[in-house]
Amino acid sequence: MRGSNLSLVLMSALAASQFPAAAPAATPAEAAVHTPPARVEAMTGSNLRRITLSDRAAKRIDIKTEEVRQGSSGQVVVPYSAVLYDLAGATWVYASPAPLVFVRHPVAIARIDGANMYLKEGPSVGTLVVTVGVPQLYGAERGVGH
Repeated sequence: MRGSNLSLVLMSALAASQFPAAAPAATPAEAAVHTPPARVEAMTGSNLRRITLSDRAAKRIDIKTEEVRQGSSGQVVVPYSAVLYDLAGATWVYASPAPLVFVRHPVAIARIDGANMYLKEGPSVGTLVVTVGVPQLYGAERGVGH
């Protein structure tokens, strides 16, 4: 009998090491505090959507923005890193009209010069555009991973 008790203890220990205990379930208070990383809303009169990131999500993907500026040639300039090419080849930037809020904006490119994109059409000078985190915003807008 003693040998069978030892076998039972050893098998239990082996099973416990192979299948660790699950983490405790979140309390109702913890579940209520959970904020989704992004809220995506349709914009009236447009096919575009407004993306609002949680502060934590913006920090996690390290969102960076720069102002649209006017180049010496008079053309509007954005950083090359701000431009997104969609699957159809259309070009876009994500403008940030308010903190943690982003809206895709179409752009027409006149020329590329190093790290700069000179635009024929796009957001006005002074508009903040995203330079780091563009693919993540596009994924959030398109519902990738949801």
